[in-house]
Amino acid sequence: MEAALNSTDLLVFEVNREKFEVPEIDPSTTLLEFLRSRTRFKSVKLGCGEGGCGACVVLLTKYDPVLKQVENITVSSCLTLLCSVNGCSITTSESLGNSKDGFHPIHQRFAGFHASQCGFCTPGMCMSLFSALVNAEKRPSLDASPGDSKLTVSEAEKAISGNLCRCTGYRPIADACKSFAADVDMEDLGINSFWEKGDSKEVRVSKLPAYNPRDHAFPYTEVFKDECLAARLLNSNKHSWYSPVTIEELQSMLQSDKNGTRIKLIVGNTGDGYYKETEKYDKYIDLRYIPELSVVRMDNSGIEFGATLSISKVVQYLREKSKANFDTGEDMVFTKIAEHMEKIASGFIRNSASLGGNLLMAQKKYFPSDIVTLLLAAGSSVSILTGDKRENITMEKFLGRPPLDPKSVLLSVHIPFLEPTRVDGSVQTSSRLLFETYRAAPRPLGNALPYLNAAFLADISLNKNGILVNSVRFAFGAYGTEHSIRARKVEKYLAGKILNVGVIDETVKLVKGDVVSKDGTSHAAYRSSLAVGFVFAFLSSFPSVASSISGNSSEELNGSLLERAAEFNECGNISPNGNLPLLSSAKQVIKSCRDYYPVGEPMPKYGAAIQASGEAVYVDDIPSPPNCLHGALIYSTKPLARVKSISFKSNSQANEVAAVISVKDIPGEGENIGSLAMFGPEPLFAGDVTRCAGDLLAFVVAATQKNANLAAKMALVDYDTEGLDPPILTVEEAVQKSSFFDVPPFMHPAKVGDFSKGMAEADHKILSAEEELGPVSLAFGRVMEVCETISICVMLFVGFWESSLGNKIKLGSQYYFYMETQTALAVPDEDNCMVVYSSSQCPEFANRVIARCLGFPEHNVRVITRRVGGGFGGKGLKSMPVATACALAAHKLRRPVRIYLGRKTDMIIAGGRHPMKITYSVGFKSNGKITALHLDILINAGITQDISPAMPTFIIGAFKKYNWGALSFDIKVCKTNLISRSAMRGPGDVQGTFIAEAIIEHVASLLSMEVDTVREINFHTYESLKLFYRSASGESIEYTLPSIWDKVERTSSFVQRVKTTEQFNQVNIWLKRGISRVPIVHEVLVRPTPGKVSILSDGSIVVEVGGIEMGQGLSTKVQQVTAYALSLIQCDGTEDLVEKVRVLQTDTLSLVQGGFTAGSTTSESSCEAARLCCQVLVERLAPLKEKLQEEMGSVKWDVLILQSNQQNVNLAANAYFIPDSSSSQYLNYGAAVEVNILTGETTILRADIVYDCGQSMNPAVDLGQIEGAFVQGLGFFMLEEYLHNSDGLVVTDSTWTYKIPTIDTIPKQFNVEVLNSGHHHKRVLSSKASGEPPLLLAVSVHCATRAAIKAARKQLKSWGGSEGTDLVFQLDVPATMPVVKQFCGLDTVETYLKYLLSKS
Repeated sequence: MEAALNSTDLLVFEVNREKFEVPEIDPSTTLLEFLRSRTRFKSVKLGCGEGGCGACVVLLTKYDPVLKQVENITVSSCLTLLCSVNGCSITTSESLGNSKDGFHPIHQRFAGFHASQCGFCTPGMCMSLFSALVNAEKRPSLDASPGDSKLTVSEAEKAISGNLCRCTGYRPIADACKSFAADVDMEDLGINSFWEKGDSKEVRVSKLPAYNPRDHAFPYTEVFKDECLAARLLNSNKHSWYSPVTIEELQSMLQSDKNGTRIKLIVGNTGDGYYKETEKYDKYIDLRYIPELSVVRMDNSGIEFGATLSISKVVQYLREKSKANFDTGEDMVFTKIAEHMEKIASGFIRNSASLGGNLLMAQKKYFPSDIVTLLLAAGSSVSILTGDKRENITMEKFLGRPPLDPKSVLLSVHIPFLEPTRVDGSVQTSSRLLFETYRAAPRPLGNALPYLNAAFLADISLNKNGILVNSVRFAFGAYGTEHSIRARKVEKYLAGKILNVGVIDETVKLVKGDVVSKDGTSHAAYRSSLAVGFVFAFLSSFPSVASSISGNSSEELNGSLLERAAEFNECGNISPNGNLPLLSSAKQVIKSCRDYYPVGEPMPKYGAAIQASGEAVYVDDIPSPPNCLHGALIYSTKPLARVKSISFKSNSQANEVAAVISVKDIPGEGENIGSLAMFGPEPLFAGDVTRCAGDLLAFVVAATQKNANLAAKMALVDYDTEGLDPPILTVEEAVQKSSFFDVPPFMHPAKVGDFSKGMAEADHKILSAEEELGPVSLAFGRVMEVCETISICVMLFVGFWESSLGNKIKLGSQYYFYMETQTALAVPDEDNCMVVYSSSQCPEFANRVIARCLGFPEHNVRVITRRVGGGFGGKGLKSMPVATACALAAHKLRRPVRIYLGRKTDMIIAGGRHPMKITYSVGFKSNGKITALHLDILINAGITQDISPAMPTFIIGAFKKYNWGALSFDIKVCKTNLISRSAMRGPGDVQGTFIAEAIIEHVASLLSMEVDTVREINFHTYESLKLFYRSASGESIEYTLPSIWDKVERTSSFVQRVKTTEQFNQVNIWLKRGISRVPIVHEVLVRPTPGKVSILSDGSIVVEVGGIEMGQGLSTKVQQVTAYALSLIQCDGTEDLVEKVRVLQTDTLSLVQGGFTAGSTTSESSCEAARLCCQVLVERLAPLKEKLQEEMGSVKWDVLILQSNQQNVNLAANAYFIPDSSSSQYLNYGAAVEVNILTGETTILRADIVYDCGQSMNPAVDLGQIEGAFVQGLGFFMLEEYLHNSDGLVVTDSTWTYKIPTIDTIPKQFNVEVLNSGHHHKRVLSSKASGEPPLLLAVSVHCATRAAIKAARKQLKSWGGSEGTDLVFQLDVPATMPVVKQFCGLDTVETYLKYLLSKS
């Protein structure tokens, strides 16, 4: 009766203090869909639709009438169902502050710390931080100061640990967040626009935008709170949404429905992020209001958690229980479980995801759950309701039974209190209960599925013979089986055993027999090796625990057993200490130059504050015009097949479709063209035969984006392959079938010197298979043991992969992972015109393609781009088909059509970086000087040319950074039936740099020399630089690489750290370090660019340039250059001219010949175009200014412009900057130092970068580009696997399977110096590019990893290991955790135990 009184069929909630009443809506509608389509609030972005990126994070506030308190949590709005926010308040970034009412301190600090580049992810970051600030204020402890909140530095960093950013490299974001912390040291924070170098701590605090919790941390309104007191529940037939308040009411709902009724039980709906259900349900039942399902009960047996409790609340309760019962056995178990559960997903997912939901996904759908493994080891049980029957069963039985019936309900989970073995009813003083959890995953702080998880419970005691294992529980999960398992054979064997090396050795063998992945599981051997390592780490910790009981040393207790086993107490944890900061203080060194003020000033990025507040408008934020339709792409899943037909799985789905646009719908006067590159056009749609998986087949149009996406997903394509040749998917197959793209003669890189002569001069040779005369080792004599050191640590029981050895190198691909996926809006205009808004790096070319596809003259098409939410090359050619398909549909249907690609589709059609295979022959002297080198490179270009014919030039350009003596090469661009590869940040340059370092390291290893010695002896002199780079080498004074190299050595204490690393490796068995110093030389090309500057009557200025703002700070630099160039008129009031400059969006009919924004140089060429315009304007204004000066004495800017208007002076100027041949190419230089891999995860303890920016136009912007590029390079070399299946279809197609760097994977100490190398008269205002070259420096991470592996291999050999001990090897890219382990040895633990047994 009470439920009925408090029920409503009207959905009511609040967004940013605005009340919304929704009488009827599809119950599958998400909060994100509603916010973006039915409100004016657009700060909430769609980045993935999986809860994996944080772009859609909002603050959800609800009132708890039982506790009579307000709860504030972040949630992922892309997964949160709208009906579930009934009676709640939603806060987005716009509500915190804005340009009209004033920005929130979060927005101001994000802008001031240069923490926003493309800005697409920034509102979500702000909301994650805001939630942490709000909840920190509820704590009674920690007085606010110096950052004015109660937040700690560690909490501030972890607040954004689930948010992804592809631009910044995270360091400035972390600084912006930490600036609010009470325990922050202001001197640890990086460069910002608030204080000057040398300011005291007190002055720094005073200059920060003031934060007052009372004014800035209260999202909830009193008016809405009163309404919440009624706790009205949504029970609505119109919504098909029901909210029972008792178990009996739930039973009634479940049992009353007829068979066939599709029911979805709802708590947080986070499972949709993984399984992405397309099924439509007849009834949604919200379980959150049934008290029995959300209660926490505790008795003498343990704690019972209701199944609908969120994971975050379970963690909170476990921690509270631990604090209340400190130093008890159950406290230790609860603490470990809580710590591990905080590594599951991200905070905004844990806030919504329920405990029961996680278990049910594991039981019914075989989800690789960490929680199940933890509960198995803890001996937990569950309570289930089936009809009227309740039953309590163990977790093991729960997992073993058939999938739970849809009408059965998981009620609760019971975690028992645990204590050591009792003798005569009492616990023995010599007994201890040990519980430990383990997790190996690509990201330390979670938001990544594990390769393996484990939880171990042991009851041990001491007797006269040593450490007695009374009993153990070993649980393993996520290694490629349906469910987590208990290792029963291992448990049975260990029970009653006295621990010794032999027992551990036998245990390890049994573990390998129990933990076996099913066929087809990736990295199966690696996962098994992980299990061995985790068990070894656990058992090896027993002596140190036992010594704390007895007071004796572990050696006395256990003889010679694993003398240094205590190391595992440090390195066996699943993550670093949860209370310590992730990042340490770092140095950013910049030098401002006032020669061209305000050029050279570290100004905040133009528009950063409105990006943070969510007011910045991206293409998908543009309000839909009336009658707008939405589109989605239907792509091929086969590499080479005839397309017979396209249909839909259900009639209801077909009824939702407004049209299916294909090649047949292209107008007769138009062309089937989807993109246009310098090497020719490429088709929009496949014809009768699809050429690759990912080939576009059709464009489906529907009333909403959701319906269009669903229709595309449900499309049935009928294929036929009869009579067709097998597809070509590898470069080897391409070679066999001579399937190559021609490289135009003008794109052929020039060879250097006489290769035969250089080889004849060599003392030693490495020969490719074609040239090999015998075993390679004979060419070098004895291969001596080498241990290159770097600051990279490796836990030996983590890592696996297969790699080619010797002189063969394989490089994988990389996906752009721009936060904003491909998007466009096409609006038919009068007179047969088309206006297209596109997120594009090349609107001009998009304009041409659309015009040709529709059969229009180019002046009938207008492409507009204001900003791009991340590009990295992927919004170049790959954006054109998306915009063109939209325009074609809009033209045919005579209605506006828009599209926003889902992340999966984007990843499948993107192409990404070029994979390749390399072999080489090299000759060199005994001192390491290389005399000749030949490369054979096979580039996998995919099905069309795109930019691939230019790749040889790009590769060799970066490769020439060393003096190879004579250099020759044979580079083939292979045509395969894969989606076309395209330009990605530093295309070819990244691969060329890596190949160079791999060869240098190979030579050093064979000569047993320090790799830096080999690097240095092969550095260019200025004369050899001119020979290799010709005109791009510039003047001798510009060759700054040797000085940069020396500077890195000094500033990073390189020599001392090399010694420290050597000492570390000598005393640590299970951690190995290495250090690497790597140079780069990056050849860039300055492109022609147009510009237009107009001065309005009030003295404000608008600028148009060909370049596109995509986060690289182009608009900011253009602002600064425009202000400088106009200030040369030398009027009063020009000091703050930069505030008067606005950079407009790109419009292809307003400014022509915009070209591509690519290659890192568009910022400087756009600046020069603007400067040339200003030069014209200054010349026009000068006569009037002199006349007024004679009359008035001094002239103010505003007066001059007003008078100019009255005297009809032309105040608009156009220019087209064309670089002269002597300045169209130049070189950039840089070097970096890397440190550390820990516990199998890549943990870079320190990076030192010195980068030559010439005379930086904006050191803060360039610093951000350097850090962001480096971290993106780190992803390529160490983390990101862009894989496809046997048909060539991309399978790493989500945030679940593709892992870019996060805040917990960047360097712990990230030192960067932006070197001001003085005047470069042939450069634009003496500047140099910063967007792409620093990415190449990330190869040092890979080199460091290789050195650490060498140290591990040397140790393995000392133990008697035979396989995997060769110190000459090639480490493929990316060097993921499995790769590293494979090269360190999958059987290191077994080899070590065998070694110990041989010594006993």
